[in-house]
Order: sequence, then C-alpha cells, then structure tokens
Amino acid sequence: MDFGVVLQNNPPAARVVDLARLAETHGFSHVWTFDSHLLWQEPFVVYSQILAHTRKVIVGPMVTNPITRDVTVTASAFATLNEMFGNRTVCGIGRGDSAVRVLNGRPATLAQLRDAVHVIRELANARPVEINGSTVRFPWTLTSRLEVWVAGYGPKTLALTGDVADGFILQLADPDVTAWTIRVVREAAEKAGRDPDTLQFCVAAPMYVGEDRAHMHDQTRWFGGMVGNHVAELVARYGQDSTLPHALTDYIAGRKDYDYNEHGQAGNTHTDFVPDEVVERFCLLGTWQEHVARLKELAGLGVTQFAGYLMHDNKEETLREYGEHVIPALREHVLAKA
Repeated sequence: MDFGVVLQNNPPAARVVDLARLAETHGFSHVWTFDSHLLWQEPFVVYSQILAHTRKVIVGPMVTNPITRDVTVTASAFATLNEMFGNRTVCGIGRGDSAVRVLNGRPATLAQLRDAVHVIRELANARPVEINGSTVRFPWTLTSRLEVWVAGYGPKTLALTGDVADGFILQLADPDVTAWTIRVVREAAEKAGRDPDTLQFCVAAPMYVGEDRAHMHDQTRWFGGMVGNHVAELVARYGQDSTLPHALTDYIAGRKDYDYNEHGQAGNTHTDFVPDEVVERFCLLGTWQEHVARLKELAGLGVTQFAGYLMHDNKEETLREYGEHVIPALREHVLAKA
C-alpha cells in the first residue's frame, strides 16, 4: 500500500511545501491538494515548488474537473511538470464540486468527464488526440507520462472509472462502502475487457492520530459534510431506496445548506448533522494501532493507496506517527502476506 497526504493550498504556499517535504521524510509517496482556485491558491504553481523541494513524491489534484479548467491546458500543465521534474505527477479528476459550485456552475456530465480523461491522458502521454475535428499533440515532449484517476461515488461514475480510468479515488474510508465501490469498478473493468488488477484503488479520508475522541470528531466532522454534498445529489438522482449502500446515504437526512466558504475546514458551522458514528466510519482516528487495523482491512479489500487529509490541528504529529509506526507496520503486513 502506498501512502499520500492531502493538503489545502492555504497561504503561505511555503507552509504547504514544508508539509510536503515532511511527508516525504516520513515515507509518504504522494502529495495531493484540493483544486479550487477561488477558495485556495493555484495548485499547479504550488506543485512546481513541491517537486523542486522534494526528491521522489508524486503530486496531483484531489481532484480537478473539466469545467473550470480547459482540458488541454490541464494536460499541458502536467506534461510541463513531467518534463521539468521527471514524470512525478498524477491526475485525479471528477465531475466538479467546490471549484464549480462557488461559481454557480453545474458539474460535468459523464460524457464530458469521459472525454476529459481521454484528452488529458493522451496529450500528457505525448500522444496525439482529436479535438473539434483537429488532431493535436504537444510537439515539445516525447517522454511525459501520466495516469488519470477518477473520483466518484455513484454507480454510473464507478462504471465509467472501470471502463477508462487508470485508478479510482474514493473519498471516505468506510470499509463497507469501499468494498461496494471497488466491486463495481472492477466489474466494469472486466466488462470493458480490461484487467482490473492493473487499476489503482485509492481511499482518501482525514487521518488524525490521537486519543481525545471528542476533539478528533470536532476536527474532522467537516469531512462528513463534504461527502454529504455528493451523497445528497446521488440520493436525489437514484432515490433513497437505490442500490447505494445505506452506510453512505442514511446519515444525510438532517443535512441542510452547505457553505463553500468553510469547505474542508475543521470546525465548520454547518456539519452538525454528521453524527460521531459517521465520523468514525468515514475517517481514520485514534491511536496508531487503530489506524493500522483499519488500513489492513482496507488493504484486504484491494485498496492500493491511502491518502490522508491533514485539515486539522495535529498535522506534524500525525505525520510522525505514520512515519514511525503506521507505514512500517503496513509494510511488514504486506511482506508477511507475500
């Protein structure tokens, strides 16, 4: 299992770079950031500094979208970073949430998302692609390589992921929901004639190593609110009695309005509807031993990367605990099973 961190591009950018460097020191292989250019600073500028100040970590957005970013420009940004720093990027992409909704826009359709995956991957892998009747490519790169991972929750997005993506991103760490989504993605890959074992499966959720349960709940409850936005849209589309797991849908009954000005922030004021039990299921909280136990369970379901959100007040200590205890324990677990 690989390990990543998920950061917000809050100023100063030097702080984000410092956290990325610390994550690499503690054994993390990936550094992801939010991509909402109005709420936080521009991620691709920050990526260049992270890559310049680290040796091996792979960087990318969790997640970008094809609405607020032209897909050819997105591909060019990735290919440029790859040319500069040696293929150390990954593209996480979805239909669009905070970046789109703060502009009162609509998320991408599945057709737009499918097309975006194709165009970004072809161009950023130094291959030609047809756009609007013209065949285009980047004449300045032959060596850029990029994987495109799709994030989502709904059955149709999961099916698209298995059909075309290099990896899948699930933004929560509930084992039941993880098992369901991975199964749907793998079945779609097999139906498309692809080998599902070639796909990456990333679970992304807040990670907080500590012992004060109430405090950890308050620091990470925002995540249930963020997930609730996507779930509410799915329930409206498919109905409460759909095939969606109840572990994913039941808790949003008390959900009201959502303020994107507090998106992804600890202590935000509109997530009271998220109960402690959901916080515990969606996030990784507690002692490092508790983290190891959940991660072993997720690895057994097929998860190939855990990416931990660090939007709380215990960033450095959590990274240290992962570097000293959690990551070594998972490596020993994998070796023991080999």
